[in-house]
Amino acid sequence: MFRKVAVLGVGLIGASFCLAMKQKKLCAAITGYGRDRENLQKAQQRGIIDEYASDPADACRDADLIMLSAPVGSFIDLVQRSSGSLKQGALVTDAGSVKGSLVKDIERLMPAGVSYVGGHPIAGGEQSGIGAATSGLFDGAKCIITPTGATERASLDRIKQLWQDLGAVVLEMDPQTHDRIYAAVSHLPHLVAYAMMNTVADIDKTYLEFSGQGFRDMTRIAGSSPELWRDISLMNRNNLIEMIEVFQRNLESISAHLRASDPASLEIQLQQARALRESLG
Repeated sequence: MFRKVAVLGVGLIGASFCLAMKQKKLCAAITGYGRDRENLQKAQQRGIIDEYASDPADACRDADLIMLSAPVGSFIDLVQRSSGSLKQGALVTDAGSVKGSLVKDIERLMPAGVSYVGGHPIAGGEQSGIGAATSGLFDGAKCIITPTGATERASLDRIKQLWQDLGAVVLEMDPQTHDRIYAAVSHLPHLVAYAMMNTVADIDKTYLEFSGQGFRDMTRIAGSSPELWRDISLMNRNNLIEMIEVFQRNLESISAHLRASDPASLEIQLQQARALRESLG
């Protein structure tokens, strides 16, 4: 059990983390930090956090566990501003969707006696904010832990156990592999959903009024936070540029079959995609 937990970023993931920690009785008190004072006040009123601070250093002071759950683009700034108040033995983790070099950068900022272990719960959706938070968000969800050669074994085990206690299925992989995989199965699909909405609007915005459930299903994640996905996309841009090129080649292949009026080749490509989708269950 952690005596004090500091959560830097009380949105969907951060607030759900707080609720799950409280429900599982894994901490005595939670201090929240965020840019929106009104949001923090609401979180306190709803019992998501016990108190809040207007400065990350104040939030982290005397905390045993620090969770970074703000947009990933703010992580370095938050760590720099709070590192001086981290106590010996404190454990820092995060819920960011990008790891890669960010993990190394955060490790270098850790004071002596403070450990960092990267994490990424595969949970959430297009809804954001504390209004969508739930204590069961992580039940059965994957949580990717991204240790490096510098990760302390005891700290790694504590973070893995923490996520297991919160109901997640814990997997380990190196930060670079994590970013390549999630560029393909998460980051690219989000950008495609945003692009699909803009594409139809470019053709004729009024067409959106006639969209059915298929279009709504495909573009659901375009309702996600633009700020969050701006940061994720830019921080994983090298992988994403490669994935976008592969996606473009697939679109160009379909376009070529249409121009050639080639039903057999088109059906083969669509059947292949259908089989892959069915394999997901």
